[in-house]
Amino acid sequence: MRSALEICKTDLFKSDEELRQLHSDVMAEKVMRIRAMYNWQLANPDAKDRQFVDEYRTRYPELSRSLAYNELGIIKALLPLVASASKDFHRWRFNEMILETYAMAKKRKDTKTMEKAASSYAKFNRIDTEDEQSIPYELIVVQPFTATSDPSVLGIKPIPNLQKKIADTIAKYRADNIDIDDVEYEEIDLEEEELFAPNKDDKELEEEGGKR
Repeated sequence: MRSALEICKTDLFKSDEELRQLHSDVMAEKVMRIRAMYNWQLANPDAKDRQFVDEYRTRYPELSRSLAYNELGIIKALLPLVASASKDFHRWRFNEMILETYAMAKKRKDTKTMEKAASSYAKFNRIDTEDEQSIPYELIVVQPFTATSDPSVLGIKPIPNLQKKIADTIAKYRADNIDIDDVEYEEIDLEEEELFAPNKDDKELEEEGGKR
């Protein structure tokens, strides 16, 4: 049997109806409760555990404090998944907002707003388009690739007798530079003793300084 955490990882943002179809009433209620408190935690990121439990107990006074801490642990495990689940979260949140708008407009008998909300809901959920048919993984054909040195597969016209042209070009440039000779490395005599010998004036100054 899957744990509540595993179920929340995959089904947290499914609709209430889907949750009741997929899981028992007890588990569906638990996931919906965790989702509600998950959203509260997102809206109150600095809240302490005690504040979370107080809010939980205010919303669900019939449930125990130990259960509140248990579900807080599940929510803490889910929070790092916010980045990867952000699209699912925002999709769910958008649908919730549209449905709330529709319900409020219906109470006011505001048919214009009801129509706009229904249109947005249908467009966002792509109700007017057919479901995409996914291809089973085992039926996906791998594209065959064959190595080739023929440039014509890229639309490039091949050069006739390419290897001969390469050899002729190398021979041509070698002939143009036939006067170039390779020489061996020779140590350069810089005559450092003469180049870096102290000037006569400097030597005299040093002698005078020594006498002082």
